[in-house]
Amino acid sequence: MQPSDLTKIRTLSSPTVSADGRAVVYVVSRPDVDENRYRSSLWRLRLDAEGSPEGDPVRLTRGTRDSSPVHSPDGTLVAFLRAGEDGPPQLHVLPAGGGDARRLTEHKLGVSEPVWSPDGRRIAYAARVPEEGRYGTDDKVKPDQEAPRLIEHSRYLSDGLGYLLDRPSKIFVVDLGALPADDEPDADALPEPTQLTTGDGDDSGPVWLAQDRVGFVAARDGRGSWRPDTLVSDLCSVDLRGKGFQRHTDGTASVGGALVSTDGTVVYSAGDLGASGQDFVARNAVLRDLGRPEAPLTDAETDHLACAPALGAEGTLVAALEHRGDTLVRDVGTGHVLLDGHVSVSAVAVGGGVVAAVAGTRTSYSELFLGRVGGRLAPVTDLARHLTGTAVPLEPEELATEAADGYPVHGWLVRPTGRAPRKAGHPVVLMIHGGPYTQYSGNLFDEAQVLAGAGYAVVLGNPRGGSGYGATHGRAVKEAIGTVDVADLTALLDHALTLPGLDGSRVGVMGGSYGGLMTTWLVGHSDRFTAAISERAVNAWDSFAGTSDIGWFFGDEYVGAHAHEQSPLTWADSIRTPTLVIHSERDFRCPLEQGQRLYARLRRNGVPTKLLVFPGEGHELSRSGQPRHRVQRFEHILAWWAEHLA
Repeated sequence: MQPSDLTKIRTLSSPTVSADGRAVVYVVSRPDVDENRYRSSLWRLRLDAEGSPEGDPVRLTRGTRDSSPVHSPDGTLVAFLRAGEDGPPQLHVLPAGGGDARRLTEHKLGVSEPVWSPDGRRIAYAARVPEEGRYGTDDKVKPDQEAPRLIEHSRYLSDGLGYLLDRPSKIFVVDLGALPADDEPDADALPEPTQLTTGDGDDSGPVWLAQDRVGFVAARDGRGSWRPDTLVSDLCSVDLRGKGFQRHTDGTASVGGALVSTDGTVVYSAGDLGASGQDFVARNAVLRDLGRPEAPLTDAETDHLACAPALGAEGTLVAALEHRGDTLVRDVGTGHVLLDGHVSVSAVAVGGGVVAAVAGTRTSYSELFLGRVGGRLAPVTDLARHLTGTAVPLEPEELATEAADGYPVHGWLVRPTGRAPRKAGHPVVLMIHGGPYTQYSGNLFDEAQVLAGAGYAVVLGNPRGGSGYGATHGRAVKEAIGTVDVADLTALLDHALTLPGLDGSRVGVMGGSYGGLMTTWLVGHSDRFTAAISERAVNAWDSFAGTSDIGWFFGDEYVGAHAHEQSPLTWADSIRTPTLVIHSERDFRCPLEQGQRLYARLRRNGVPTKLLVFPGEGHELSRSGQPRHRVQRFEHILAWWAEHLA
């Protein structure tokens, strides 16, 4: 795979199955490097009575940025979000079979999370409400002329967004019954939305708990007042006048969202936060029935949700759960596994007895899988057909070994094509994931494919601290970063280097976020690596606590009182390995100063180093940054490895 092959990647998202199970609508997206933006549109696949495809998928919309489709309860309409070339997304509806879309909203900062009322007359959604005089609400006030922000709380910033407190997310409802008819003079007029929630703090995740009651997730006390600077969130609700506030959960957990079936069953996810109220480390959120919250529906030790679950009208609850680098889709009620094997599931949906899942595989970045409840899901799309020429996938070899203490270590090796150089073998790159509570997979991954395409053997795996192997595996690095995680990574690399065709004298290491931390740590404690790339890393916990959007709690739980000795920068004077530092200007998760401090220390010590800084990007550059920047990032990475490993 070449950097330019990013344009061949197609990804699916946001499946929605009609209530009768006869159609599924989903989003197909692609990066457009020439225009430096992503293009996305809605597609529709008709299904027969057995839930099998009837014909080929049909493109439903031709907007440049269409997303988040949701079928109406009767299946005749699809609500979705549409953004223009530069404007924010607004709520639209169109006939489920295709036709002209009608815009329903005009919010300055756009809308998100549309959800239909049970009778299909209304749509609830979330929208950020900007403070007057900010974010373009006054044409006479430019961004650098806005009034100063007086900060009084720890949580005031969010990566990928920016400042929060002066544009809180609120819940709105729009009534489709108020739309003028097509033949009326004001046929294009927008309906007036009703704002249901007000005040400080974010309200998100709207859900209809009843015909006249809208639920949402918020950090509020029992009387409805905002609770700042807490990880606790609850399922709350108001009536259609925005009155009659209720809090439905007990104010002790982190509630992630709720789902409602037609029989009134309400299922929500909730993460335990421990005695401190902020101990989130590797604590898997469990699914609970609001009517019986004392009996969790999933297991906190073994079940780590890979994405939001889905609840069918008939009460079928489907969850995608991480498992050893892959994902399995399970009917929570019966325990029946609908999909497993080498798949990485990113979305699930249920409707009319049909289950849909979006998943990457060994040979495709994203496909749609369908099946009946109680059966097995099978792929029904073929987006892999776009992966031609140099983009043809390289399949991995699975690795299994043990750390020095006997702990099992699991990972993969992605080799270049062709025979290895006869005398030495392929140079090797150890790649380390972020999180740390996430997982790498042996499924198709553009980072590994590009490196292998350039001639490097890529070793990647899931050391202790990662997800998919149980919560105990994930909590092993709590206040112990740089110990068992290093042992596992070292064991995995050592094992890979015993395999034929790899050159143990030319080994690089790279990673982003926590993977960047581990990269800096490894080269500060070992001289075995020929070169390194530390990207968007946490290098110093002291300044992270004062600059990161999660700094007010994250380090307290992961390193606690060991912030100094578990900061890679503490050991940076021992680094002699040539190191490329990559960061983004608008990274509020691991702020730019984390990379600048490392770069300055290496420069001072005479270590070969470069600092690559991307303007306008946040923490998610490598996954969802501007397409042109993603290509340029790959080009710089390959140039660094060519200089030091080739």
